[in-house]
Amino acid sequence: MVFQSLICLYPIHHSPNIYENQTLRVSNTAFSVSRPNTTNSKGCLPLPLTQNLTLPSTREFDIAPNQTDIRLFYGCGSLPWLEEHKVGCFNETSSVLALYKEDKNISFVSKNCQGEVVDTIVEDGIIGGNEEALTKGFLLTWKAGNCSVCHNTGGRCGFDFVMYTFRCFCTDRVHSAKCGPDDDPAVIKKGLSLKAKLGIGLGIGIPSMLAIGLLFLFLQYKRKYGTSGGQLESRDSYSDSSSNPHGESSSEYFGVPLFLYEQLKEATNNFDHTKELGDGGFGTVYYGKLPDGREVAVKRLYEHNWKRVEQFINEVKILTRLRHKNLVSLYGCTSRHSRELLLVYEYISNGTVACHLHGGLAKPGSLPWSTRMKIAVETASALAYLHASDIIHRDVKTNNILLDNNFCVKVADFGLSRDVPNDVTHVSTAPQGSPGYLDPEYYNCYQLTSKSDVYSFGVVLIELISSKPAVDMNRSRDEINLSNLAVRKIQESAVSELVDPSLGFDSDCRVMGMIVSVAGLAFQCLQREKDLRPSMYEVLHELRRIESGKDEGKVRDEGDVDGVAVSHSCAHSPPPASPEWEEVGLLKNIKPTSPNTVTDKWESKCTTPNISG
Repeated sequence: MVFQSLICLYPIHHSPNIYENQTLRVSNTAFSVSRPNTTNSKGCLPLPLTQNLTLPSTREFDIAPNQTDIRLFYGCGSLPWLEEHKVGCFNETSSVLALYKEDKNISFVSKNCQGEVVDTIVEDGIIGGNEEALTKGFLLTWKAGNCSVCHNTGGRCGFDFVMYTFRCFCTDRVHSAKCGPDDDPAVIKKGLSLKAKLGIGLGIGIPSMLAIGLLFLFLQYKRKYGTSGGQLESRDSYSDSSSNPHGESSSEYFGVPLFLYEQLKEATNNFDHTKELGDGGFGTVYYGKLPDGREVAVKRLYEHNWKRVEQFINEVKILTRLRHKNLVSLYGCTSRHSRELLLVYEYISNGTVACHLHGGLAKPGSLPWSTRMKIAVETASALAYLHASDIIHRDVKTNNILLDNNFCVKVADFGLSRDVPNDVTHVSTAPQGSPGYLDPEYYNCYQLTSKSDVYSFGVVLIELISSKPAVDMNRSRDEINLSNLAVRKIQESAVSELVDPSLGFDSDCRVMGMIVSVAGLAFQCLQREKDLRPSMYEVLHELRRIESGKDEGKVRDEGDVDGVAVSHSCAHSPPPASPEWEEVGLLKNIKPTSPNTVTDKWESKCTTPNISG
C-alpha cells in the first residue's frame, strides 16, 4: 500500500517494505527514517533483505548533518573476529555484517560474503553498536521555503493533488504562495471548478487524516514500548536530547565540565599538526592552551565508529570517580553529541617513560636507577589504587606512563579499562591490549583479571632495567617479545646481560642488589599462570621494600644475589624470598609469551610504534 503525507512542499511516498518515517519534525524540516524490522527485541528473526537507499532526483530531500554511510553484507560465513559487526540473528553458516564504509575489513568481507551487498545510512555516534544504529535509522531534511512564506503571512500550507503543486490556504481564499493581495496570476479564484474543489479538499483532508493517524500510531507505540529505548527521541536540534540517560547536562557530563568544540579548536590552533603530542589507534592528542591559561592535552577521537563513542564514555566515567596523585587528571570533554569527541586532560610536559627509555628523549645516564625505581613505585601505586577501586587498566605500558618535569608518574589512557565488580573473579571479554604486554592467559582464555595488569607491569619493570622496547622486530625470533628475553636471561642467571650498561650494575653494589631484586619480582609478574603472579598490592609492597634498602643482607666473601654471580666487593647475601618466589622456583622450562596483538592506543611520537604480529 502507498500513502501520501503533506510536508509543506511536496508529498512523500512511503512503502512499508522499504523505509518508514519514525518521527516528523515540521519545526526544523527534519524527520527520522529507518528500515522496519531491522532488529527484533521480542524474538530472534533473521535480518530481512533490504534495498539500497536512494533519494529523489529533484533533491527536495537531503541527508542531514552527522550521518554516515554503512554497508550491509548478506550471506557471510563464520568470522569470529568480526562478531561485533553482526546484526540481526544468525547461525554458524550465514550471517549479516554491518560495516562502516571506511572500515579496514571491507575488502576482506566483500570477498568472503556470498550474498547481497546493500548501502544505507545511519546516524553517526550512536551508542550501542551497529544494530542500534540501524534500528534508529537516519535523518532526512527537506526544503520548505514556500511553506515558511505562507505560514509567516497567516496561511496554512497545502497541496493541490490535481495540479500537483503547492498552495497557501488563507482566510479569504487559496493563494499560490502567500496570503495577501493578488500578486500572482496563479491565484485560484472563488469560482472554482468541481475538479479544482476536489483537489483542494484532498489537499487539506488527506494531510489532516494522515496527521491524526501518525499521532494515533505514536501513542500506541509509546504505550506498548515506552520511551526507554530512545526510538522516538527528539532530534529537533540534531545535537541534543531531552532525555538524559548518560548523565549529561548543559554544562557537565558525569560531573566534569563540558567544552565547546570551537573552544578546543581555538586552543589547539585548529588542531595544528605541529601541536600533535601523539597518534595511534583511537585518536590524536594535541597540545593546547585554554583562555584561562591552563595548558592541556586534547585527545581527538577518530570519527565514524561507534566503538570510539563507547570508549569516550568509558574513559570519562572512570576518570571522574578516581583521585590519585599518579593518575592523569581529566579537565573535561565535549558533549557526546558534539561535532567531534574530544577529551581534555592536564598537560604532562616531560613525555612518556618509553620516550626516556628507548625513544627520542633517551640519552645514556639521563635516567639513573634511583629515578627508574621511583617510576616503578609510583606506577605500582597507581595500579594498586585502580585495582582497589575494582578497575582493570588493561593497557599498562611505558607509552601510557607520563612524566612531569620532576619525573613524577601520571598513568594515562583509560579507554580500554574495565570496571569489574568485586564479587566476580574475572570478566570474559575479547583480548585487547598492546604487543608485548598482553597477558598470555587472558589471550588464550578470554578471561580478564587484575593479574593481567600485573603481567603487563612485569614487562614495564624489565623495560626499566634494560632500556629495551617491549617488542623489537630486530631481535632474534625467540626474543622479539622482551618478556621472552627477560625470562630466559633470569633462568640462565644472566641478569647482567639484560641490564642497561649506564645504570652502574657492575660498579655500584647497592644498585646491583636492587636491580636483581626487581628482576626477580618482574619474573614473578611474568608467570604464564595468573595464580602464580603476585597481586598489585604485593608488588607495590615489595618495590617499596627494595627502594628502602631494607633486608639487603650482609657482605660475604663470595656469592651471588638471587642467582647472579657478583664480584667479591659486591657480594651480598640474597634478600629473603617471598612465598610466591619460592613457589615459582624459576620454572626453568616455561617461557611465558605475550602475543603480538595489535594495540588501539595513541602513541607518543618519540616512541617506537606498535607492531602487529
